[in-house]
Amino acid sequence: MAQLIPLEDYVAQVLEPLVPLEGERVALAEAHGRVLAEDVVAAVPVPPWTNSAMDGYAVRAEQTSGASPQAPVVLPVTGDVPAGAAPAPLVPSSAQRIMTGAMLPEGADAVVKVEDTDQAAGPHPLPGRVEIRAEVGPGTNVRGAGEDVRAGDPVMAAGTRLSATGLSALASVGLGSVRVPPRVRVAVVSTGAELRDAGQALTPGTIPDSNGLLLAGLVAEHGALCTGVDRSGDTAEDLAVVLRRAADSADLIVTSGGVSAGAFDPLTMLARQERGGQAQVRLDFVKVAMQPGKPQGHGWVRADDGRRVPIICLPGNPVSVLVSFTTIVAPALARLAGQDAEGSAAWRTGTPPGCPPLTARAAAAWRTPPGRRQHVPVRFTAPPTHPTAAEDGSEDRSKDGAGTGEGLPWVTPTHRLGSGSHLVASLPAAQALAVVGAEVEAVDVGDELALIPLYPPGRTGPAGTRGRT
Repeated sequence: MAQLIPLEDYVAQVLEPLVPLEGERVALAEAHGRVLAEDVVAAVPVPPWTNSAMDGYAVRAEQTSGASPQAPVVLPVTGDVPAGAAPAPLVPSSAQRIMTGAMLPEGADAVVKVEDTDQAAGPHPLPGRVEIRAEVGPGTNVRGAGEDVRAGDPVMAAGTRLSATGLSALASVGLGSVRVPPRVRVAVVSTGAELRDAGQALTPGTIPDSNGLLLAGLVAEHGALCTGVDRSGDTAEDLAVVLRRAADSADLIVTSGGVSAGAFDPLTMLARQERGGQAQVRLDFVKVAMQPGKPQGHGWVRADDGRRVPIICLPGNPVSVLVSFTTIVAPALARLAGQDAEGSAAWRTGTPPGCPPLTARAAAAWRTPPGRRQHVPVRFTAPPTHPTAAEDGSEDRSKDGAGTGEGLPWVTPTHRLGSGSHLVASLPAAQALAVVGAEVEAVDVGDELALIPLYPPGRTGPAGTRGRT
């Protein structure tokens, strides 16, 4: 029997040959949801010029000395300053009508709001004179140029995911485009002659191809671009043609199925055929100490332009696909996009790079596979009202405050059969993967569990848990 290797060791094998792709510069209008590839500084100050914080009259503050409703100061009005206009300098001992956000005229150092004059607010003809009924000091109702951000000030750090407010901030500091990591192109290939299109009538022995849709959706949720979903029959020759075609427009190929020891597994058959220096496909298969997802494979496919396109081969069962994508493909996408500064070390704790460590408490008890790290799809739930211990009769530790888990959320497997690799119908209920160490023989009610979140980027779950970033 082939020796099982730890998950983090296998992830390191997959990542080792991967080289980050070249970044690209995109217009702000196309950057929503992308991640900054470099630190950003302000190109222009905010505000870009000193402007009015009120609708009113731009004046020299000293000209309003002593002004009050009983003793107003009367000044001639020499012009209008709408927003977006470059005003003429202020004539000494005069005022200019000014709108909120408009540039303060040279020579003015304050704005008297319209409510402190004899003029009505709103659209009216420019008056010839204005009564100032309140004294103002220098800077009153004025926003100074650069008082928010000065040119050259840091604005946003590399690694920030660009939200609507973030894009607005970048536009305000004078940027029209930003540098972002590449959107990794991923080709999805499902293997198996038994697969049929979704909704197609099934004949005996056939099943719907749910993995193609699952992988395409996961690719999109991780910020990559799915270039196509293809399907291969159960021959090495058919698979080779499909993989070579997929490689031409991809930076990474992800397959499902055909990686175990079956007599008709096309990937293993292809690996035996493609040997020597002229090989067009190179595949290596291992057994990983994880459940589900023990059989895994990776390698490369030579594209027509000579590139060696990396390929990651996942098992065919849907839960195995979800777990394997989350724990293996996701860090590969991060490496290709240049977003894995933490490397594979974070996987030793079961937490993907970029995700904060999350923990919860088990609301149910279950057995675990000996010698393999388990990843169980779970959902958040209320604390158990009548908890039961594991089948082996171990101590119940579910009471509030037990251990160090006080205040943690509770989780329960989404299916009574736990992490069975075929339980696809229960996957939509999964909010996270509970990580159980290979040394753990059983999970008891109340045990603390590390979690890998399954939310789309930026969304939060119960108790403040956050999804992939």
